Amino acid sequence: MSPPEVEKSAEIVVNIGGVKQVLHGDVLNRYPETRLAELIDSSLKSPEEISSLCDDYDPDTGEFYFDRDPEAFKCIIELYYYGEIHMKRGICPICFMKEMDFWKIGTELLDECCKSHLKEVQDELAEIAERVRTILVDREGDPSAGGCQRFQASLWRLMEKPESSVPAHVIAILSFIFILISSVVMCVGTIPELQVEDSEGNLTEHPTLEVIETVCIGWFTIEYILRLISSPNKIKFVLSFMNIIDFMAIMPFFVVLILTSFGAGVMELANVQQAVQALRIMRIARIFKLARHSSGLQTLTSALKSSLKELGLLLMYMGVGVFLFSALGYTMEQNHPDTLFTSIPQSFWWAVITMTTVGYGDVYPKTTLGRCNAAISFLCGVIAIALPIHPIINNFVLFYNKQQVLDTAAKHEIELMALRSSEGELRAAPERHGHVCGSGVWDSSMSSCHSNTYLPLLKDPRGGTRARTC
Repeated sequence: MSPPEVEKSAEIVVNIGGVKQVLHGDVLNRYPETRLAELIDSSLKSPEEISSLCDDYDPDTGEFYFDRDPEAFKCIIELYYYGEIHMKRGICPICFMKEMDFWKIGTELLDECCKSHLKEVQDELAEIAERVRTILVDREGDPSAGGCQRFQASLWRLMEKPESSVPAHVIAILSFIFILISSVVMCVGTIPELQVEDSEGNLTEHPTLEVIETVCIGWFTIEYILRLISSPNKIKFVLSFMNIIDFMAIMPFFVVLILTSFGAGVMELANVQQAVQALRIMRIARIFKLARHSSGLQTLTSALKSSLKELGLLLMYMGVGVFLFSALGYTMEQNHPDTLFTSIPQSFWWAVITMTTVGYGDVYPKTTLGRCNAAISFLCGVIAIALPIHPIINNFVLFYNKQQVLDTAAKHEIELMALRSSEGELRAAPERHGHVCGSGVWDSSMSSCHSNTYLPLLKDPRGGTRARTC
């Protein structure tokens, strides 16, 4: 038989972590660049070449031994039969990529669904890396920074990172209290019994409430200025949504103060009075400052952002329903002598309050067909609102759980780093160990994560070996 025919008919025995398998040469030659295909003509290779391909070799039985994960190898061998690789549940994607690299199999042979899962894991690793770096900087600061930069970073942590120190935590609590006081004062100031009359007989806020409001605005202003000064990226800080809210919370006070300084003649102008009233209403924006101190509100906001598609479907359903049932309601009610449906646009209000099950009762049908239309619109509204609710809730739960896992993983990495540091102090020559989901996270680039983030295979008490997963 010629050498090619021998290779095709050859059978090799591999032992993967204690699990023996017999593989055929014609199957392995479908991907000749892989490590398994290189084992076919082992009789023509030197012992050094064979040892570079496997962990051990028995020349008597012709058995190749690999200290690899047998469960992952089941996925690897599927490539030779089905032309693509699927990762099984429970296998760490990063560890599996290491397995593919060992068997000399490219990532392009991975199935698309598994590629997306791998991308999610890589994104999570990058996020954990960023959180670890943030925690380290908050705790230790940047050792390469100068005196001014260190002061700026310390001020930034004091104003922006409540978990970085006790004073920062106290400042966050004070800011939260001022937000609550300011919101309560704004509401109480609208009670007529607590208002006073000015020289012209108009009701205005009580002077005591104005003093409290001024103190709160002073705190918000100092806080905003200090955060702006200490911000490492001024443009990003100014354009941030939450910082825009902070600016809008303090801006009306100073605008009204400037307009008042121009004299009573300016304040008596109708346009100026309307502008002042609008600016006072803008004080409502300060309630959104609570989101800065509440991780739950931040999680809810992020979950709603991830549910924009579902929210868009809800608005589309409601828009179609409002247009359809308002047109039907107008058509069925226009001939009634005491009809409340004077036009289709006016009927939009009735359709909205009916489909959302509010039902104020200010507009209602008086004909039999109109009432049937109202009943159908009510049922359709309930269904339209209920359909997207479950995906939105599911997105919130998934996002919340993910944030909890990432926070725990980042803290775990910090603990591991402290443990390795303490062990290194006890040894003269400390050795750097990789970790599945953490090594490389404090490096400047996550590109090293594929090459440095794997643990050696662990011995399974039931026999064989297994790969350690995240």
